Amino acid sequence: MTDGVLKVGIAGLGTLGSVIAEHLDGGIPGLSLVAVCSRDQDKAKGRLARLRNPVPVVAAAELAARADAIVDSAIAKAFAEIAEPAIRAGKILVTVNAGALFDHADLIELAEECGARIVIPSGSAAGLDALRAAAQEEVCRVTLITRRPPFGLAGAPYLAEHGISIEGLAAPLKVFEGSALEGARAFPDAMNIVAAVSFAGVGPERTRLEIWADPKAERNFHRLEVEAATTQFETEIDNVLAHERARASRLPALSAIASLRALVETLAVGV
Repeated sequence: MTDGVLKVGIAGLGTLGSVIAEHLDGGIPGLSLVAVCSRDQDKAKGRLARLRNPVPVVAAAELAARADAIVDSAIAKAFAEIAEPAIRAGKILVTVNAGALFDHADLIELAEECGARIVIPSGSAAGLDALRAAAQEEVCRVTLITRRPPFGLAGAPYLAEHGISIEGLAAPLKVFEGSALEGARAFPDAMNIVAAVSFAGVGPERTRLEIWADPKAERNFHRLEVEAATTQFETEIDNVLAHERARASRLPALSAIASLRALVETLAVGV
């Protein structure tokens, strides 16, 4: 951090990364966008050209060298390539790919060794602050039930492996029921929300998940159910998609921005 300003790099300039870049470019006290990395550099440069203050497109390793905090908004399979250089450099990693940490738990240990931080925004979830508080004592049950338009789940490995077709559905179809760990691996680019829930609460094995493909759904809907020694609550959230036919809602990008703000603001709420 230089002169009280946290230098931010963005990995992945797709739907979420573009929203984050636009907000940082618009001006947020204490935060400065300094670089991005992207698989498609030409497309990234085109999007950056629309900003008031365009920044360079660099490799993931250079991003870690330039920035104090790296926002990982890329696809899940690129997680390690982005996260490891940032963590080895002792930087702050703000990642929307919480599910990738299930298969890269070694990076959590590496972060402790290198003095880095890994921040998981609440993303599309509602109630993680209450769940984190309840988890300081006994939590009995955590269940996440999610409903998405079928196109938001299309292409997931689990569907092909189990011969599940979601094309032409006339009624909602439950396509998965199991643990958060199983669900995040089965739907790696769609179920980061349940990974965030599990890290906030009782872990990936005890957190339960239901996934429904709903042909009538126009948004990504999630209901979180929590039973604990100190509280019992349910939250529901119905997230508007980032744009027509987008798989993700806009809220995870805004959540990442809120997490960045919390790193530099004097008054922090719900963190």
